[in-house]
Amino acid sequence: MRRTMTRALISVFDKAGIVDLAKAISSAGIDIVSTGATARVIREAGIAVSEASDVTGFPECFEGRVKTLHPIIHGGILADRTKPEHVEQMSELSIEPIDIVVANLYPFEETLASGATTEECIEQIDIGGPAMVRAAAKNHASVAVLTSPNQYADAIAALDRGGFTPEERRVLAAKAFAHTAAYDAAVANWMSELTTDDYVGVALPKTATLRYGENPHQSAWISATGKGGVANAEQLGGKEMSYNNYRDTDAAVRAAYDHEGPAVAIIKHTNPCGIATADDIAVAHATAHACDPVSAYGGVIAANRTVTKAMAEQVKPIFTEVIAAPDYDDDALELLQTKKNLRILKLTQNDETQDITQISGGYLVQSRDLVDQPGDRVEGWSHVAGPEADGLTLADLEFAWRTVRSVRSNAVLLVKDGASVGVGMGQVNRVDSCRLAVERANTLGVAVESDVDSAGGAQSGTGGSEERARGSVAASDAFFPFADGLEVLLDAGVQAVVQPGGSIRDEEVIAAANEAGVPMYFTGTRHFAH
Repeated sequence: MRRTMTRALISVFDKAGIVDLAKAISSAGIDIVSTGATARVIREAGIAVSEASDVTGFPECFEGRVKTLHPIIHGGILADRTKPEHVEQMSELSIEPIDIVVANLYPFEETLASGATTEECIEQIDIGGPAMVRAAAKNHASVAVLTSPNQYADAIAALDRGGFTPEERRVLAAKAFAHTAAYDAAVANWMSELTTDDYVGVALPKTATLRYGENPHQSAWISATGKGGVANAEQLGGKEMSYNNYRDTDAAVRAAYDHEGPAVAIIKHTNPCGIATADDIAVAHATAHACDPVSAYGGVIAANRTVTKAMAEQVKPIFTEVIAAPDYDDDALELLQTKKNLRILKLTQNDETQDITQISGGYLVQSRDLVDQPGDRVEGWSHVAGPEADGLTLADLEFAWRTVRSVRSNAVLLVKDGASVGVGMGQVNRVDSCRLAVERANTLGVAVESDVDSAGGAQSGTGGSEERARGSVAASDAFFPFADGLEVLLDAGVQAVVQPGGSIRDEEVIAAANEAGVPMYFTGTRHFAH
């Protein structure tokens, strides 16, 4: 049943679309009450409006901190029209009912993201807005509440039909409570960071519905925070992103962005099948692809630099689900957009510092694992075995160490000339990861030239088996509990090793490296990726 409506309260920070909505409300014979700047915008559009201060008989005060916090306003919103005693009391107190509340809140998160001072952020903590929204949502049996300009078109259509149905008001109320929950969570998270750091608010309003989850029988949707990263990337081409696309792309972006120089990561099922750095992004892509061209088929590519036409020409012939980068040269984008199914994402920076994982009955919260510890630089390592490595070998070791964080544990990564050549991931013991890394290095790769040809594309050799493990360097994401895993690498011809150290059998492992005459370094830092 659609209820007769006589009064609407409008108080918004974001005034987009508000004039059109106010016209529709006024045309429906509904009186408008408003505040401050919102009332001025409505009045300047030639629409009749009453100031909230005139309704309450009390002026706005304290630099606008108090405008609508008054019994005349909240009584009009909260009174239950189905109860005769409420209706009678409204009459006794000269309170008129408010049937529509239109309110959106001060831009707290935007202010915080701008680098504003603590005092400036505090001034953007809305009080009256959430109070009105929650009151209207609670009393949705009688009141319709709108919290976003995205809802105005549907609201205007409802007014044309004579008002809002109970189900329409219920849906709007649910969105309103989600809106204030997310807002309060953002404020609480910020205050927690300033003080105790013992609270993380989890509010996940639906941004978009996905076709399905990991499997077709699972429903799924995405909640984007507006804080950059993969969830907020601009899609420049291709099909709709899927749940698995988002998971793989997030893993690829984190892997590529672990590196300071131009880097490309190719991911399949959240594991890297190739990561490389080079002075030229096209060369980085070619060498990353050469690590495991078989697995790269149907993979996800992330670059931490602008994609050039030379890189796009290499990507085009390869079936790829998603490519993500901070930007694209115009000719590169034009070329990639000819692949109708390729999802093309343009990224903005994400600086979130925490990871939240749901488990049955609760959540796990941890600070994000970044490659930012003293042991993540060569200068912070301990040389524990073999001769000192030369500069080029140390550079490969450092690249391997920064890259192994992206590999699912137990993780062992083989690197040569700034590119992965063998990846051992996700095994239940480190020996099997060592064997897998060596096997993949020696059976899956192709040779790649180290430069870009005159036509603009990176040249690659033909496929075929070669012993790429020989002469490579290795990184292990955690210590070797025994010497057996290291011995697999040494037997394959690995020429240097970096690992965290810390095993009760470190001396046994060090002895094996010394016997082989292979340099080994301890970082004192661990990078598991479970």
